[in-house]
Amino acid sequence: MTTTPTMPPMGNANFDGGAPALPPQPGTDMTGICFRDQLWLNTYPLDRNLVFDYFALSPFYDWTCNNEQLRAQSIHPLDICHLSKMTGSEYMLSEVMEPHLFVIRKQKRDGPEKVTPMLTYYILDGSIYQAPQLCNVFAGRLGRALYHISKAFSFASSKLEKTGYVASENESAASESKAAKETIDFKELKRVDHILASLQRKLPPVPPPPPFPEGYVPPSTAEASENQPAETQLPPVDPIIDQGPSKRMKV
Repeated sequence: MTTTPTMPPMGNANFDGGAPALPPQPGTDMTGICFRDQLWLNTYPLDRNLVFDYFALSPFYDWTCNNEQLRAQSIHPLDICHLSKMTGSEYMLSEVMEPHLFVIRKQKRDGPEKVTPMLTYYILDGSIYQAPQLCNVFAGRLGRALYHISKAFSFASSKLEKTGYVASENESAASESKAAKETIDFKELKRVDHILASLQRKLPPVPPPPPFPEGYVPPSTAEASENQPAETQLPPVDPIIDQGPSKRMKV
């Protein structure tokens, strides 16, 4: 199997002669950076056999993992037979879509069948990224949704304030015009009274009513009401109260 040099990157070395600098602690957010070594990609093929050697060149790699111990013993770093017998942090190749996508999971092994996932990395077309944690994804999506909702409410409130201002202006103008219409013009009233008085003077007086025929005596209203028997009048029938469903007979 062709392997690449296993020395740590020079950025992690300690030039005072001590041990290499420790990598970031598990859980460190490194989602804002990516790694790509175009010279290595031009030299070696990116497949499941060499992908871990390429990943070891990135700043995401933890040099204290169990995979590094296997590399020092010239054993394939992803050999599950040897990794299952060890404890500590390790890397596993979880998904492969050669040659475009490789998903590597960092986990803590406490036994042959007991592992705890820690972080996930993926290599997409030669570029290495750290996958964000689920809680960070939810927080980012919720923050973005709240931002757009707040922006929509601000826009709607500004529109409503403008509409209410225009409506109040229209109401005030309508009330002013109505008040102006309802105002009595005394000059116009006097002019109409003058016209009516002049017409009354020009018209002939109203003739008197004709006299009753001889021998006719008009009956008085009081005597007629006394002689006429009183008739009881029933109140009008209400179609809802008197003929509604509650007044109907049940059979």
